[in-house]
Amino acid sequence: MAETQDSLLTRSRLLLIAVVTAGIVVPGLLRRFLGEAGYTDLGMLVFVLGYAGMVVVVWYGWLRPLDITGPEDQEF
Repeated sequence: MAETQDSLLTRSRLLLIAVVTAGIVVPGLLRRFLGEAGYTDLGMLVFVLGYAGMVVVVWYGWLRPLDITGPEDQEF
């Protein structure tokens, strides 16, 4: 798959979709199964840790490298 700027699904976007899916869907399903088995608190812990881990991975991989600064002072 040739990656161009016009491509809708780039490798970076597919990886982001996979990380978000792994951080929300998988812990959500585990939380449900654990809750049905009677381990509600453990299920909640699994979901919170999975979601928090996903947030850290997204921050570290996509947001931290961005240079988000305003314009430098310009004197006229």
